Amino acid sequence: MKEPPLHFASLGDNCIDRYLPLAQAAVGGNAINVAVQLALEGEKCSYFGAIGCDEAGRWTRDALIAHGVSVAHMQEMDAPTACTDIDVDAAGERIIAFEEFGSSALYLPTPQDISALADMDHIHFGWFTGAAWLRERLAGDGVSFSQDVAVNPDAAGLDIGFDSVGPSKILAQAALQRLLGLGCRMAVVTCGAMGSMASDGGDVMTTGIRPVPLVVDTTGAGDTFIAGFLSAWKRALPLAACLAAGRDAAARTCGHIGGFPQALRQL
Repeated sequence: MKEPPLHFASLGDNCIDRYLPLAQAAVGGNAINVAVQLALEGEKCSYFGAIGCDEAGRWTRDALIAHGVSVAHMQEMDAPTACTDIDVDAAGERIIAFEEFGSSALYLPTPQDISALADMDHIHFGWFTGAAWLRERLAGDGVSFSQDVAVNPDAAGLDIGFDSVGPSKILAQAALQRLLGLGCRMAVVTCGAMGSMASDGGDVMTTGIRPVPLVVDTTGAGDTFIAGFLSAWKRALPLAACLAAGRDAAARTCGHIGGFPQALRQL
């Protein structure tokens, strides 16, 4: 029998990812991608963040609702919805050509939001400048915390710190030790084509990647890995199973453009 869903919150950045070579755009951002992917894992998820009172904001709201993510704590601001221009360099590598943080940079949770966050099973932080303050404010309420230090480097006091490096065992091990040294109870590092590894300060667990017949786009694959890992970890699955859950979820995301399945729009 399937276990009842847990209640996650994903807090922080959202943006419209504009794929310049394709002249197409998708809803994205670390916190948004994690929220949608947690919902696709069958969990309850609420998004906490800010959008603009513009068409991009309405598109973002509609995309979350369509995928079963609660937007009861989403704020609308008189500022543009954030956007990111994604291009390709001469070597064929994906690069961020431009970012406008817009309303995401202005977001602050209200007292009502903080009260709702205290009732969550787990909170994942994306890019949010007040993450350390909010973790301290919610400490002792029984909620666990994770954060992607690739987008938000302050990792002190986290239950899980996620990071990403290139396919290098040396870099991955250094990243693990850095996260553990900052006080993370669990450190998880994705290493591109080399897979991923995790440690709670004891043994290091590793897993490879799941082959994909055709890699369409890797945007959001790391965010999807986080969602798959968190869903398994909060159910106290063995660490190897948590890494495998993240691996398998990330592989699915590599099969489409954007951080989750959605209808793209023309630029």
